Amino acid sequence: MAKEEKTAKTAAKTDKKASAPAKEKTPAKEEKAKAPAPAKEEKTAARNYHVAKRPDGKWQVKFAGGEKAIKLFATQAEAIEYAKKLAENQDGSISIHKKDGKMRKQKY
Repeated sequence: MAKEEKTAKTAAKTDKKASAPAKEKTPAKEEKAKAPAPAKEEKTAARNYHVAKRPDGKWQVKFAGGEKAIKLFATQAEAIEYAKKLAENQDGSISIHKKDGKMRKQKY
């Protein structure tokens, strides 16, 4: 008898679902669905690249707070030139360090 009760309950549930009116979209909702999403403003943190000398004597360009060097150079001038291009493309800035690691120039 338990099976008969279950089937009767399920039949009653399906009848209720079938008799429920289908939800129609209101005109305002349809307009919102068709309208393109507004462009979101990208809020990116300011990108800062550091030019610093490594213990092995090479000059590196690193992302601020990064552990790995992006690229290595034989001279500081080459590293600065590369960092300038990166900063320009990424709307960032560069910080240049002296040979001893102290700051030489900020926001180049």
